[in-house]
Amino acid sequence: MAETCEVRMEKTIAALKDSYNAIRTGRASAAIFDKVRVDYYGTKTPLNQVATISIPEARTVVIQPFDKSLITEIEKSILTADLGLNPSNDGKVIRISIPPLTADRRKELVKQAKAIAETSRTAIRNIRRDGNDELKKQQKAGELTEDSLKQEEDKLQKLTDSFIAEIGKVYDSKEKEILE
Repeated sequence: MAETCEVRMEKTIAALKDSYNAIRTGRASAAIFDKVRVDYYGTKTPLNQVATISIPEARTVVIQPFDKSLITEIEKSILTADLGLNPSNDGKVIRISIPPLTADRRKELVKQAKAIAETSRTAIRNIRRDGNDELKKQQKAGELTEDSLKQEEDKLQKLTDSFIAEIGKVYDSKEKEILE
């Protein structure tokens, strides 16, 4: 039982990290564009599949499309993705300068990160609850003794505590990254 809960909790941590990648900090990162989809011959395609994304400097992103005819489409997609970025192109590549974050924007991003972390904590607790419910069903069915039920519940609680602590570490590092 603890193994299946652990797998689900690991997926929750992975989803948290994925959500944090989409939060723009003061420095350039290719992960900002993970959710950007480009209309490529009628199909919404991830930006990283139609172009090369590189970071030549700390606050600059260069996007080089594999097909030059996609430049305007990529620019449109970045603008509609509501990332707060203004792309400019020279006919071959798209350059994006990442503006420094204002103090208010940083506070807003920290609040957003905190909310995502709390949602992840709730998800972990829900997984624990599901696990405990499953253990109680097994005990009622006679598959577990009272002592084994207590041991499994304790194991599940320790697992939950470790994943909640992991969420705290991931949040702290993201908060530090936003505020620097």
